[in-house]
Amino acid sequence: MTNWPFRHGVHDLGNGLYGYVQPDGTWGWSNAGLVTSQGQTLLVDTLMSVPLTRDMLAAFARVDGGDRIDLLVNTHANPDHFFGNGVVEGAEIIGTNKARAEMAAFDPRALADLSTNYRSMGEAGEFLFETMGRKFDFSGVDELALPTRTFDETLVLRLGDKTVELTDLGPAHTDSDTIAFVPEDRVVFTGDLLFNEGHPVVWAGPLTNWIAACEFIEALNPDIVVPGHGPICDIQAVRNMRGYFEHLRDEARGRFDAGLDWRTAARDIPMQEYAHWTDPERVVANVYSLFKQWDPDMESAPPPVLFAEMNRYRHEHVERMEQGCSHAH
Repeated sequence: MTNWPFRHGVHDLGNGLYGYVQPDGTWGWSNAGLVTSQGQTLLVDTLMSVPLTRDMLAAFARVDGGDRIDLLVNTHANPDHFFGNGVVEGAEIIGTNKARAEMAAFDPRALADLSTNYRSMGEAGEFLFETMGRKFDFSGVDELALPTRTFDETLVLRLGDKTVELTDLGPAHTDSDTIAFVPEDRVVFTGDLLFNEGHPVVWAGPLTNWIAACEFIEALNPDIVVPGHGPICDIQAVRNMRGYFEHLRDEARGRFDAGLDWRTAARDIPMQEYAHWTDPERVVANVYSLFKQWDPDMESAPPPVLFAEMNRYRHEHVERMEQGCSHAH
């Protein structure tokens, strides 16, 4: 697999296409993209905060034709991909109807208030504060800028002499997950349908849809893939993530059939092959999603429960790593 250098900022993909990358790619540190052609521009996603998005726009303004954004496509409704929408002045914002509805349900103050009220939220609050609350400046996102042009399933845009094909492959990561494919340049911007060398997280599912989404992206046979998180890469990274899901599905099914609960199963599944991937605690949410799919009558675990459980897994993982290091010495 070929990864591009994992460095912060603009990456020139050639022929008027650019990626914007934010290491280390963990919670909230997302990527974006820019397509330019004959004086027209399209931005794929904004970032977690107003300051980060301003920095990105300033960086894109230094490339040919990047000083003004005509169209902004939001791939999905996670805050690290649309909270900066409001500073992209004058752009038409495009997203699916499902994504817009999911975005509209967000309270922009909730993340901003984390720093003052996270303790009252227990383990879930601790986890959210550690992974996101203390790392991002949420000032300036008092009101969300939502898509002004919506579509369902597919939308083909003309941008100068380029085509940008938008396809909703969700529900998978969220209720709606759109990719942007530029066939003339064999480049695809996947949003969070690809976490490159990071554990993905299944908020919506079913996981089978996400596997199908990987297969759809693979069938496009792109030369360059800009993931939602992690370094820019080639198609092998998509195959790797499909393999991750297939491994998780098969391992989880055996434990489901054996009568384990999802919390226990998540800790029991061998993940050594993915030991170098970031955010290992997401296994918990992914196994829960599978178990809930297989047993719809199982007790639901809303996000606060999943965040608390991920927080426990995260601490256990750190302890295991420390014990491993001490045994090595």
